[in-house]
Amino acid sequence: MTASDINALLGSRELPGAREALLEMTRDGSRSWRREELLDMAGRLSAGLTAAGLKTGDRVALMAPNSAPWVAVALGVMRAGGVLVPLDTQMPGEDLAHALNDCRPGTILTTDKLLSRLPKQIEADVWLLDKDTTDDRSWRNLVADSPAPTRASSQDTAAIFYTSGTTGPPKGVPLSHANLATNVQALCDQSLAEDRDRVLVPLPFHHVYPFTVGILTPLTLGAPLIIPYSLVGPQIVRALRDGEATVMLGVPRLYEAIWTALEQRVTGRGRTAARLFHGMLRVSMMARRGPGWRLGRRLFAGLHRRMAPRLRLVVAGGAALDPGLGRRLQALGWEVATGYGLSETAPILTYNPPDRVRLESAGLPLPGVELAIDGQEDAGEVMARGPNVFAGYLNLPEKSREVLDDDGWFRTGDTGWIDEDGFLHLGGRTSAMILLSGGENVDPEKVEKQMEKAPEIREAGVLAHDDRLAAVVVPEPELLREVEGDELNKRLKSAMETATQDLPTHHRPGTLKISLDPLPRTRLGKLRRHKLEERFEDLGEGAAPKGEAKPIDPEAMGPEDQQLLSDPSVEKAWQYLAERFHDRRLTPDSGLYQDLGLDSLAWVDLTLALRDRIGVEMEDEAISRVQSVRDLLREVAAAGEAEQGDEQDLQTALKDPEQHLDDAARRWLAPRGSIRQFIGLILLGITRLGIRLLYRLEVEGRIPRQGGPYVLAPRHLSALDPLVLTRVLTWRQIRTLYWAGWTGMMFSSRLARTFSRIVGILPIDPGRSPRRSLALAVTSLERGHSLVWFPEGRRSRDGRLQPFRPGIGSLLLARPAPVIPVHIEGTGKALPPGRRWPRPGRLRIVIGEPLEPGSLGSEPREIARHLQDAVAALGEPGDTR
Repeated sequence: MTASDINALLGSRELPGAREALLEMTRDGSRSWRREELLDMAGRLSAGLTAAGLKTGDRVALMAPNSAPWVAVALGVMRAGGVLVPLDTQMPGEDLAHALNDCRPGTILTTDKLLSRLPKQIEADVWLLDKDTTDDRSWRNLVADSPAPTRASSQDTAAIFYTSGTTGPPKGVPLSHANLATNVQALCDQSLAEDRDRVLVPLPFHHVYPFTVGILTPLTLGAPLIIPYSLVGPQIVRALRDGEATVMLGVPRLYEAIWTALEQRVTGRGRTAARLFHGMLRVSMMARRGPGWRLGRRLFAGLHRRMAPRLRLVVAGGAALDPGLGRRLQALGWEVATGYGLSETAPILTYNPPDRVRLESAGLPLPGVELAIDGQEDAGEVMARGPNVFAGYLNLPEKSREVLDDDGWFRTGDTGWIDEDGFLHLGGRTSAMILLSGGENVDPEKVEKQMEKAPEIREAGVLAHDDRLAAVVVPEPELLREVEGDELNKRLKSAMETATQDLPTHHRPGTLKISLDPLPRTRLGKLRRHKLEERFEDLGEGAAPKGEAKPIDPEAMGPEDQQLLSDPSVEKAWQYLAERFHDRRLTPDSGLYQDLGLDSLAWVDLTLALRDRIGVEMEDEAISRVQSVRDLLREVAAAGEAEQGDEQDLQTALKDPEQHLDDAARRWLAPRGSIRQFIGLILLGITRLGIRLLYRLEVEGRIPRQGGPYVLAPRHLSALDPLVLTRVLTWRQIRTLYWAGWTGMMFSSRLARTFSRIVGILPIDPGRSPRRSLALAVTSLERGHSLVWFPEGRRSRDGRLQPFRPGIGSLLLARPAPVIPVHIEGTGKALPPGRRWPRPGRLRIVIGEPLEPGSLGSEPREIARHLQDAVAALGEPGDTR
């Protein structure tokens, strides 16, 4: 049966209404929608829109994250005869204004968060998808009591999709009900999936590929659609596992990310594990290529159990899948299907069925689609004709005439050829080809791929400049930490020349410019070449830019990082980091140790802030995997939601702190024997002698000789600080005192651990939860030991007193003890960070009066703030180092 419109398509099969149609993952659970429930909602919304004055052909813009209401609204608008205009939530501001001015919607459905992105001059009725019925602007106020019959016909425009704008402003692509319905019907007839499947769609719905293949096709088949909580890796894996997905719809960059993460995890387990993994992969590939045995699911059974127990088929579209990656996915035990098409073709033109897949090709024409090659058979432009091909661009008659002829043939803009078995093979995009004055045609994508093989180059964009090739490159973060200025230019130019040495001379860029920000790309990862030209001109001449000392604008991030920020918790985490490091160059590549200087107790504060500000609980093992801001954001996406009452819960837990300590942690609090005390006494003598010989030390105030345990809270300028403090402490005090120390520095070797145990340094472990670290400190106080805790969390780089972290406040709330502010001067000049040997000079220590925690406040940040004021008050005006 051939369906003429979307509504007829959805009713073309007899499917029980009680069947699950959609599974929407929530932060820690899921919500299921039955088929009758979803279609009834769409029908009642259709009636409500009609009652509100929507006429056939009126345009309704939908700009919101993926959700079940998104699907219901899309179906309801098309059922009412309206024209759906799905818009990218991350579309750059100028492109969004262009699209809205181009299509002129009378109604816009969006979210409260995205409302501010709408241009002020747009006149439309705005409804919010994230509001309930008590809000006047809630979309549910449009929903009628009963559904209305469909008002759409086959030739009516069903939707307008905007192209990604790789070569200019996005173009509106109107698709009729017949365009979409015939494409979906042809896909369903290929039996790539069936009603027993469960289809995961981790792609933004605004694009025609996930809209047609990921929403309309499963709904037509009766296969449940699974919507992940957010479009980030950990949530996708959770949806695969908990949603019991059997089919996943993705783009090549998603599968590249999955493979990279998998390989990194295997490599991290050691050389033997990596060799075993790659050996099994080769065996699986050879078995499939030779006798046709599919061994992947057995060889990698553990991977399938952990990641996707029921997944059988991965579908790649939106761009060409690298054949090598496709074969690796097959070897892991999944079948692979690929397709090719464009927004203008609704979208599928060819498909690569799993049973006959040829990964080097774009596949066979979909039934009903005609293909032809205009020009030479091995290098002509691919042309297509069929009921799925659109009738022309919105408001662009000249552009429409350029791509459509009188016989209905559409020029795809891709070069290619068709082999003797009917499989289409693609070359490059004609619009991206660079023609030099000597007559040479250059495919920039081939040059870019070659350059990106260089370990120093993360991204490369190639363009024409002064009749020669030029390149804009984004260096790898590790290189940026090693060199800068002219040396960075030399290293990158050398890397570019080495990477392109096997290419023809005219394929080698002569000019290189360096960008610190990611290259401008679409949501599907395609390079926006007209924006690349603007970036090239903006960069100017000369040495590599240093980058502004402020957080990067999310609009300037790469598509994967923008997608990462689509997770609500991740977005809050980024906002927190941007606020905390507002005066630093902060990007997803920023190293938490190297670039942001997070060391020692700053880790404790960071995890507490994630609980307090964002509401997520980091696993104990998670922090040890974190090196960059991107790593941290991914862990946030995977983290479980923290229980309510964050600080109160922490304080309640720390009433019995020893329950959070394992045997290894308790051993750090065990009494030091006579031998260790003797060695400690010798070390103390050597330290004091060295300080006496090198420095003229002035001390004001004194630490109490008797009384209960106390907390010393000194400022932190240098690694000298704890050594200098030993001059103001007696041996009796030092013998019963502990120091909070970071495991990455003081516990990195057996010798360092032995030294730390002798002198009483407690391990504050970035690979553990903050509860464990705080529990260790609280237990030491409860056992009668005093404690040295540096509240800044890290050494000051410029000598200025840094904000005190709330970890000190949590500690004092859990175990109230007198806290003694200590101001240290001179150590920053004597031994600044990065210097190996100290300089002689003058040092000064000012010891304040003991303060009771109750006098500082009742909340961790308040205590930290007042304690910081007390330490600052001890210093001389204008003194920093």
